[in-house]
Amino acid sequence: MHHRIRSTLLMTLAMTLVMAMPLAAAPGGGNGGGGGGSTTLPNSIASLGDSITQAANLDGGNIGASHPEHSWSTGYDSGDIVNSHYERLLANNRKIKGQTFNKAVSGAKMDDAPAQADNVVATGAQYVTFLMGGNDVCTSSNTNMTPLSSFETNFRLAMDKLTTGLPDAKIYVLSVPDVYQLWRLFDGEWYPEWVWSTFDICQSMLDNSRTEADRQAVRAHNMAFNDILAAVCAEYTQCLWDNYGVFNYQFTRADVSGVDYFHPSMTGQKNLAQQSWAGGYWPTL
Repeated sequence: MHHRIRSTLLMTLAMTLVMAMPLAAAPGGGNGGGGGGSTTLPNSIASLGDSITQAANLDGGNIGASHPEHSWSTGYDSGDIVNSHYERLLANNRKIKGQTFNKAVSGAKMDDAPAQADNVVATGAQYVTFLMGGNDVCTSSNTNMTPLSSFETNFRLAMDKLTTGLPDAKIYVLSVPDVYQLWRLFDGEWYPEWVWSTFDICQSMLDNSRTEADRQAVRAHNMAFNDILAAVCAEYTQCLWDNYGVFNYQFTRADVSGVDYFHPSMTGQKNLAQQSWAGGYWPTL
């Protein structure tokens, strides 16, 4: 009789302990972020974009050289200071190891996005980052920036391709950086201005002949592009917008490459990865 009572008490205690224990996270799980509280991490990542995502013109390199291993998005060099989105995911989900696809193309404009979207769809990626538009602002003149209607049409077409081809993927769209900040950082310094002029870098904003009114008009176009990205992204349940996070980020001289005084430096790639991750799907990882 006493033995039966003791067994019942032990069983009751065991059940109580099991019920009191917190549920374990599923393998590869993480805390949800601004993208709807997802707890399943992706097993692959791909990126659309331009030379920023290709990590072009890093410190100590040559103008025109890309270093995708240091990219803020899909970078994979564990020995650098850039903790990319891929590396942050890898630290929490080993299934993503080696499944990183950088489809960004230096010099790309938004009219290149649909073709890049096709390339990304072919990878079957479960997480896609999208940072494009800088070259639509940064043209040879302040009069030939990409028209807003064309920008919107091509962005929507790219999103249609991504969401149709990758119906379960999470898509993270970042805002176009504020190029006017770059002008403010180096305005009046002969060497950066010489580099911009010699290599024809973002002359719509950085040409010395531009007036302040010209530059404000370019900045307004930059902001209009971001408004389009925000509005179109909101039309797709798979899309997460960075809420102007990259545009509003107050970068410093340390964030800018000393090669061309335009692209992110290694520190800039590091900070871009960190800042964009904080506004993304899994900010607490």
